[in-house]
Amino acid sequence: MLKDITIGQYFPGNSLIHRMDPRMKIVLTFAYIIMLFVANSMFGLLVGILFLIVTYGISKVPPRMILKSMKPIVPIILFTAILNMFFVSGTPIVEFWIFKITREGISLAIFMLVRIVCLIAGTSLMTYTTSPIALTDGIERLLGPLKKIRFPVHELAMMMTIALRFIPTLIEETDKIMNAQKARGADLETGSLIQRAKALIPILIPLFVSAFRRADELALAMECRCYKGGEGRTRMKILHMGLPDLFAALFMTICFAGVIVLNILL
Repeated sequence: MLKDITIGQYFPGNSLIHRMDPRMKIVLTFAYIIMLFVANSMFGLLVGILFLIVTYGISKVPPRMILKSMKPIVPIILFTAILNMFFVSGTPIVEFWIFKITREGISLAIFMLVRIVCLIAGTSLMTYTTSPIALTDGIERLLGPLKKIRFPVHELAMMMTIALRFIPTLIEETDKIMNAQKARGADLETGSLIQRAKALIPILIPLFVSAFRRADELALAMECRCYKGGEGRTRMKILHMGLPDLFAALFMTICFAGVIVLNILL
C-alpha cells in the first residue's frame, strides 16, 4: 500500500502541460478545486471529469499513475459513501433495524465519490508535471507581494517544496523498515487495534531517526553551498507565460462557466 502513494512524485515529460508556467498550474489547480465544490449536480462534475480527461491526455501521464494515486484513498471513499447512504433522509429503498438506505443517500454517495476522485486526480496532476524546483519558483513568485510586509516568502516556498519532495522518500524508507521488521518476525497485520499500534513503535523510532538524519544532511549540504535564503538569489531559468498557459486558462474559464450555467439551469 505504501508504494501506491504517489503524492509529491514527479513524472518527467515534455508535454504542453509539463512546459507550462508553474504559476499558472498552481492557479488552475486551485480554480479546479473551487470548480468541483461549486458544482452542485452530477452534470457539473461531468465537466470536471472532461477537464481531467483532456489534461491527462495532453500530459501523457500513464493511467497506472492515476490508479496508484487512488488506492490510498479507497477507505476514505468507502467511509464517505457509507455515511451518505445510511444517514441521509429521503425515500427509503432498504430498511433494517435502525438503518435505512434512501434513494437520495445513494445519489449523494455517488456524487461525493466522484468529487473526491476528481479532487485527488486533479491535484496530483500538478505534482506529476511540475518539478520540485519549478514548484518552488512558482509558489515564491505567486506569494511575491507578501515580501512588502517582510513575510519570508522564499523560506516558506522552500519548506513546502522540501516537505512535498521528501514524502516519496519517507514512504520508501517506511516500507524498507517494515520489511526489515517483518523479516525479524514482527507481526504488523494481526491482533487488536492496540496491539497493532504497539507494533508500530519499532517502525516509528528508526523512521524518526532517519528523517532527522536526512534533515541534518540536507541542512549541511545547503550550508556548504552558501545558501542564505532568497536575498540576492538569481535564477538560471526565468518564468514566462506562453500560449499553452493562455489556452489552459481559457479552457478552465470555459469549464468553470459551464459548471455555473449548469447550476443555474438544473
